[in-house]
Amino acid sequence: MHIDYITPNSWSIIEEGWNPDNVKSSESLMALGNGAMGQRANFEENYSGATFQGSYIGGVYYPDKTRVGWWKNGYPEYFAKVLNAPSWIGIKVTVNGESLDLHTCKEVKDFRRELDMKSGVLYRSFKATLQNDVEITVKSTRFLSMKMDEIGAINYEVTPINGDATISYEPYLDSGITNEDSNWDDKFWNTLEVSEDGDMAFITAHTMKTEFHVCTMMHNRFNIDGREVTLSRKRTNTTETYIGHVYETEISQGETFSIHKLGGYVSSLNHEQDNLVNAATTVFNEATTVGFDTLQQLQKESWAQTWEMSDITIDGDVKAQQGIRFNIFHLNQTYTGQDSRLNIGPKGFTGEKYGGSTYWDTEAYCIPFYMATKDQQVARQLLTYRYKQLDKAIENAEKLGFSGGAALYPMVTMNGEECHNEWEITFEEIHRNGSMVYAIYNYERYTGDTTYIPEMGLEVIIAVARFWRQRATFSKAKNAYVILGVTGPNEYENNVNNNWFTNYIAKWCMEFAFAKAELIRDTQKQDWSRISGKTHLSYDEMLSWKSTAEQMYFPYSEEHDVFLQQDGFLDKELITVADLPKSNRPINQKWSWDRILRSPYIKQADTLQGFYFFEDHFTQENLEKHFDFYEPFTLHESSLSPCVHAIQAAKLGRMNQAYEFYLRTSRLDLDDYNKEVEEGLHITSMAGTWQSVVEGFGGMRVKNDTLSFETKIPDAWEAYSFKVNFRGQILKVEVNKSETTFTLMSGEALDIIVNGNKETISA
Repeated sequence: MHIDYITPNSWSIIEEGWNPDNVKSSESLMALGNGAMGQRANFEENYSGATFQGSYIGGVYYPDKTRVGWWKNGYPEYFAKVLNAPSWIGIKVTVNGESLDLHTCKEVKDFRRELDMKSGVLYRSFKATLQNDVEITVKSTRFLSMKMDEIGAINYEVTPINGDATISYEPYLDSGITNEDSNWDDKFWNTLEVSEDGDMAFITAHTMKTEFHVCTMMHNRFNIDGREVTLSRKRTNTTETYIGHVYETEISQGETFSIHKLGGYVSSLNHEQDNLVNAATTVFNEATTVGFDTLQQLQKESWAQTWEMSDITIDGDVKAQQGIRFNIFHLNQTYTGQDSRLNIGPKGFTGEKYGGSTYWDTEAYCIPFYMATKDQQVARQLLTYRYKQLDKAIENAEKLGFSGGAALYPMVTMNGEECHNEWEITFEEIHRNGSMVYAIYNYERYTGDTTYIPEMGLEVIIAVARFWRQRATFSKAKNAYVILGVTGPNEYENNVNNNWFTNYIAKWCMEFAFAKAELIRDTQKQDWSRISGKTHLSYDEMLSWKSTAEQMYFPYSEEHDVFLQQDGFLDKELITVADLPKSNRPINQKWSWDRILRSPYIKQADTLQGFYFFEDHFTQENLEKHFDFYEPFTLHESSLSPCVHAIQAAKLGRMNQAYEFYLRTSRLDLDDYNKEVEEGLHITSMAGTWQSVVEGFGGMRVKNDTLSFETKIPDAWEAYSFKVNFRGQILKVEVNKSETTFTLMSGEALDIIVNGNKETISA
């Protein structure tokens, strides 16, 4: 049973009607962010029903000590928790002495909540009858400023409708918060000071162990029927972790009493830790001078600019249109590219699950979106992030027994250290290392920026090649190099030998490293001297990569004429997903792990992930055979699965199947396919949704330094369009049932390939 209460709308996520069962799901779906901070769509007023409170600050985390019953050498010491930060959004509301709480109201009518994705603003309104029979209407407007990324703004208004009323607001800050998940029930935050200055209040706190210092702040102003009024504070309520300012006034029936609350965070990531209250005051002075209405107008303008480049339009299919914009919206509010210390966490600012801020998802799925819809500097930032963590990746490899500058990038990280604590993933899901190199290759291929590899990238490429050379074992029995004891992208298989995708990306990495190192040695003497001196790289070592790559083993079935996902895959009982009773799914919630590991079922693209990355290494016929063999065993129980299959189904001309996969990836969270949306959204797979339109239906590739398109359109669509920034030139692609139109929005004439034919597009 998927959730179905979200109204189809091309620009908004809308919930109509009050149902407490939807609260947690909507808190995820309508979460807000601005690249620097974010929050779930929790209510401002008190709510005693089931809720998942969450506010988050980019780059602030806690190293929660790993809790396992056994310890192995190299095991991560901690799991990096995405921290629930002190809350600034709260406003306690009382009417004639009765607290407003939707969970205890006698009646709630006309409840409506809307996330306006066009302008990045969250609206909520309802009528409520309180326990004392007072009837009120409530409206709230909230956004996190994209222009001033330390500021969020709320306009909250109450109108009594069955008589005059005494209304009290207590806007507050609260640092006495906890995470939903904690290994040891540690205290994550230590509150240092609770203070106030006129209508402003501050709580300074720091994280335990990591010592991030944060000042949470608020400033309040009031209106009656749109006229600003000055209210004297009735009292201040404080504890060691709380400060609330109480304001009260008499309001006539039908009059509207509103509070403009500004809040947010300043942190030691960007300010002197001893000067945070002053920094917060400066931020407020600027924001209050601008004012709520102008801040909201600036928000609208910021989002208009973002949508101008990254929007995908779909005509004739409102659910598909809503889905893609929902994905693009959350990607843009999770990561803006302005801070090279930040990355794209799998839950973004919508929840705590998974921890860490960085997975291989960034390199495999997200970089193409940011490359094509932003300036190439944004994608370069993401590559620079990994370069800056190379020393830690070398340390991670050393802990596992590798030497000589070999690097193993972490499965999950905040600062470059591995902090994922499931051994079969941490030690064995090593294909992630290849994605670091693939992203560098992909970046250079798309942007044409040949400066990154000699400047930073080659050091990463060398360190990863060294890892693969040491990780491969020569098998006398097979007369080839094998890679033993791994987990491929399909995490429903652990500790297998010769996962095809892992072996293939290892071979490719070593070949790529050899080619790039040789090229720079021969053409850029100064860079080569610096890099070879720093890495102690010899030509003999380079030749050993080449030799290992040439002798890599790949499991293969003569009978089926396909590469096997790993050794022994055909020993399984090959029952397809179609023959698996629906009552058994999702198997990760219904089956024992032992049963999953013995089954042929595939969580996400594995062998097909290799065919996606290295499509031009194989023929269309190769792809078709492998797709037909593996897709019937694929459960798509990973958010990263449907997008790859959508792209490949489109390439194979199977448009009905491609469309089904597209809908599944674009509405994965909106329709709650995996029955877990209340825990947060699947941010990184949203980039795959963008790819499923641009690379799937648009057929966009880079071939021989040239943009290439093979466009197709699903039956359900009348038309669609997207824009890409290719090497500084903006190209708009519009596809309908009868033709494809290319418009160069800026830049000099651009050569492209359309269905195999070269065309020149002029501005």
